[in-house]
Amino acid sequence: MNVIRDRFFIFFMAFLTLYASAGEASNRFLALDGSGLSEGVFRRIEEQIESDIADGFTSAQLVVRRHGRLVYQNAWGRVNSYAKNGERIASAPAVTNDTLYDLASNTKMYAVNYALQYLVSHEGFDLDTRISDILGREFSDDVTYIAYKEGDNVPLLQQRRWKAGLTVRNLLEHQGGFPAGPAYHKLKYDQETQEWQTDRENVLYAGAGADSATKERTWKRICQTPLLYEPGTKTLYSDVDYMVLGLVVEKLTGKGLQEYLSEIFWRPMGLKHITYRPLDNGYEKHDCAATELNGNTRDGAVYFPGVRTGTLQGEAHDELCWYCMAGISGHAGLFANAGDLARLAELMLTGKYGGEEYFSPEVIAEFTENSGTGYGLGWWVQGDHEWDSFFGENAPATVFGHQGWTGTLTVIDPEHDMVIVYLTNKINTPIEDPAADANGFSGGRYVSGRLGFVPRWIYGDLLSREKSR
Repeated sequence: MNVIRDRFFIFFMAFLTLYASAGEASNRFLALDGSGLSEGVFRRIEEQIESDIADGFTSAQLVVRRHGRLVYQNAWGRVNSYAKNGERIASAPAVTNDTLYDLASNTKMYAVNYALQYLVSHEGFDLDTRISDILGREFSDDVTYIAYKEGDNVPLLQQRRWKAGLTVRNLLEHQGGFPAGPAYHKLKYDQETQEWQTDRENVLYAGAGADSATKERTWKRICQTPLLYEPGTKTLYSDVDYMVLGLVVEKLTGKGLQEYLSEIFWRPMGLKHITYRPLDNGYEKHDCAATELNGNTRDGAVYFPGVRTGTLQGEAHDELCWYCMAGISGHAGLFANAGDLARLAELMLTGKYGGEEYFSPEVIAEFTENSGTGYGLGWWVQGDHEWDSFFGENAPATVFGHQGWTGTLTVIDPEHDMVIVYLTNKINTPIEDPAADANGFSGGRYVSGRLGFVPRWIYGDLLSREKSR
């Protein structure tokens, strides 16, 4: 009897998903003629996502633009797929093309990188400027000593020299030397080993207040944080890099990130579905795709004072962003729909919108040049198949973009004059075994949750059609 009930529920969910998406899907093919892409590849993608949603996946949006035209746009699923106890929800509103997704680390590109690219293009900002010359000498003078288990443990005086010489370029390249994620929000955290399952007091604890006072304390803890390596010697992806760069942008412009990005990009481009802290900026929870079911607890595996326990919807999932930076940071926190994000991403192809030049060709080239590490300045660059799992094996070496931990992907292709934006909320799913793997969200096991299948299939279609011509 349970088998019959479960099968009925799967078919019922599939019907609801298809019915909810019918209005969106009716106009999903917008400019196929001249795009070099077939209707067939998009139908195949649709079938995969619809099948996965019927089987337990969450939701998605997809936008493809080519030659400055909107080729394809669609949305699937519901804004919240599961109750806190892991049971499927059939009553949540359907995702539309307007639904906002938590971009996670895609924020780094479309907030900090865009701001710095604009400042370099229009004000001649020097990327080799030292952080301490912008944010103050406390950035280096206040550093403390931590005996890191990994890294180059050098005397305090040498640490100060390292941080005093740290530049904006170092941080953009993820060669600043900061630890990957020093967990300033956790009361218990072993900074020496970078392990969170510990009874040791966090010597760099800033609190989890999600307010301006905690943001100020976080800045002080960043100043106190010693580097693992000498800047410029090793590549280590760190959220702290872009936390600092977000503060750099605010200092250089005299404005908060939300205000500056809105003034320079969003309003002039008519982008109405992109923001930090959507619940404070005119959006409701049902306008946003939900993320983790039980706050930041990983279904009960994680606890720290102040941790959120309710389903996250309209609040940044990223812990450092929410608890330490009050939801607005250079490394995470942006929400957007795929349509607006694709238009924003398209700036990287021409540098222009509406006759206005935002980025000079030289700046675009500098930021997207492959350093040989898989990175340009912040951007992931395909190069010699560096990012096949996200961009696809057939992506040209010049393709660049980024991904976000919540399940978001942007792909920018200068060679084919194309942008792909695929947004999901794959972590809006139960964790299969929280004790064994606190980050083992079931959404990650679906094809739709592995993100890279979309550009892989699109490139397969595009290149096969090019060969047949």
